[in-house]
Amino acid sequence: MCGIVGLFLKDKALEPQLGMLLADMLVTMTDRGPDSAGIAIYGHETDGTAKLTVQSATPEQDFAGLEAKLADASGGTARVTVKSTHAVITVPAERLDAVRAALDAADIRIMGAGASVEIYKEVGLPKDVVARFGVAAMSGTHGIGHTRMATESAVTTMGAHPFSTGADQCLVHNGSLSNHNNLRRGLKAKGMRFETENDSEVAAAYLTAEMAAGKDLGEALTGALGDLDGFFTFVVGTRTGFGVLRDPIACKPAVMAETDQYVAFGSEYRALVGLPGIETARVWEPEPATVYFWDHDKAAA
Repeated sequence: MCGIVGLFLKDKALEPQLGMLLADMLVTMTDRGPDSAGIAIYGHETDGTAKLTVQSATPEQDFAGLEAKLADASGGTARVTVKSTHAVITVPAERLDAVRAALDAADIRIMGAGASVEIYKEVGLPKDVVARFGVAAMSGTHGIGHTRMATESAVTTMGAHPFSTGADQCLVHNGSLSNHNNLRRGLKAKGMRFETENDSEVAAAYLTAEMAAGKDLGEALTGALGDLDGFFTFVVGTRTGFGVLRDPIACKPAVMAETDQYVAFGSEYRALVGLPGIETARVWEPEPATVYFWDHDKAAA
């Protein structure tokens, strides 16, 4: 099953409501996946800084004095904001790789990193996951979410979506890939790292590798139609972009809506009914094997 949602804001006046709107959409999809949930929020960038969202099974121990523990790697500039089992670490952008290496050595799990993204995911019902991290109070420009029904792997924090395999990049997925093991081997040879055996992480890494080779998100999603085998609906976020893709058979449910204020995605229409102006939105089912792609930078160009 699994339920996925996404919201890309065109109207800056809605940005303070992003977390609230996205959380409501995700909670509505609870019966499609009650075992774990996650959400990625793209906030406003601060010049010269980067963020890492990290998770720990023992946050009281691992996050205590974390700024001091990262002093050498960050040049004494790390700032840590703890949110339940997660923490957001803000550092100068040029210190990001050094801080990431220090966190790897400390065995603290990195959920995502980049100029704007924060990723929160945990085992439990969506309403409990979004409440524990205060998602409803978060502002931003766009975001994606996922509520999972595990059918092929254990119910764990790392197995929850979104999966992030590159800076400011993440993916949620409903479906299953049949060629993910071969793809994983090829991507490892290109230097990609994997934290789980989940096929959705392979899809995320594939898109990361394609974009690292110079493609934008829309072009990378187009390539996925030929390179990924299986059935899938993807909703993907990048620093400025938001994309949707269904496989050529499109057996997984999906619906989209667009107004002058936003573009929204839900596994079912009921995920969208609380959005402002939905009664006058253009609503459609995304076509099979068709890339849908929006980008704030390109819209502003």
